Amino acid sequence: MLDLNKNFVAEVSEENGHVVDYTLKCPENFNFAYDVVDAIAAAEPDKRALLWCNPAGEERIFTYGDLKYYSDKTANMLREKGIKKGDMVMVILKRHYQFWFTILALHKLGAVIIPATFMLQKHDIVYRANAATIKAVICTGDGDIAEQVDEALPECPSIKTRIIVNGKRDGWDDFMTDMEKADSHLERVDTKYYEPMIVYFSSGTTGNPKMAMHAHTYALAHLTTAKYWHDVTADSIHLTIADTGWGKALWGKLYGQWLCEAGIFTYDFDKFDAHDLMPLFAKYHITTFCAPPTMYRFCIKEDLSKYDLSSIEYATVAGEALNPEVYQQFYNATGVRLMEGFGQTETTLVCYNPIGTLPKPGSMGKPSPL
Repeated sequence: MLDLNKNFVAEVSEENGHVVDYTLKCPENFNFAYDVVDAIAAAEPDKRALLWCNPAGEERIFTYGDLKYYSDKTANMLREKGIKKGDMVMVILKRHYQFWFTILALHKLGAVIIPATFMLQKHDIVYRANAATIKAVICTGDGDIAEQVDEALPECPSIKTRIIVNGKRDGWDDFMTDMEKADSHLERVDTKYYEPMIVYFSSGTTGNPKMAMHAHTYALAHLTTAKYWHDVTADSIHLTIADTGWGKALWGKLYGQWLCEAGIFTYDFDKFDAHDLMPLFAKYHITTFCAPPTMYRFCIKEDLSKYDLSSIEYATVAGEALNPEVYQQFYNATGVRLMEGFGQTETTLVCYNPIGTLPKPGSMGKPSPL
């Protein structure tokens, strides 16, 4: 274990060892892909980083060394297609493992990723493409989302490149074919901590979705998420349910977890089914878990006593108000208390129940030191 995250944070701890305050330390040229993922790959290339599976029984395990290799190849592939620093790229990849190759590659190039859900319709794509001047779309072949992109294309003059994963389609480049052909050597692109890295579109509850842009510091700020809220360590296997089109995915499927050198588990499903998910905790020894209250309710309805959940060491909840009854039923079944938290598209974790505190059901917790 490198304790790499300690290079980027100054902590104040109580006598019991629990952190009570911290400030981030961000080098001017900080880039999560180079300074975290590639740094771990250089020191521990065989350490497990991503464990991916799907309902069809397919399974892939990627080490940190693998992620450096594939993200370098993906970056070179995208560069050959004209993607460069500052370009806006919409990525609609559900929970496909190619999402991780892609986001790291875009970070390395200094391009700006716009994660999006596969539930978008033509008018949603037109709005986003023109609002953000999107240059390229990297999209799943599952469902009809690629068709929606094609229908939107005549009204989206900035889109020059379309790349598809899990399928073939006229006018689209094949991600895996072109990535495999690309060079695996990538020279570091100079990026600064204050330059744009990611744009989310908000949920649009008060009108059209708003763009929330984050710089490279956003990745570091998720130390709050993983280290001080999820209780993730280098030995953890962490599962956050969220689809990669939503902001919560990057809270639990990337930045903080890899800053802590943990392994990330992802289940590439189409529709959530607690009956399918529950056996995976024992099979893959998932140690930390985060989901919205609705999904905890679905799990409880399945009768938790039927499943081996003994691997779960820590569990967190966010996204909506937590019913105290759900909290109590999960605690009765597992002995694990649900630690609530709250944040926004425009922020990271704003308030939360920190490690070492006793949660108060119905309370989102305390303000983050950040």
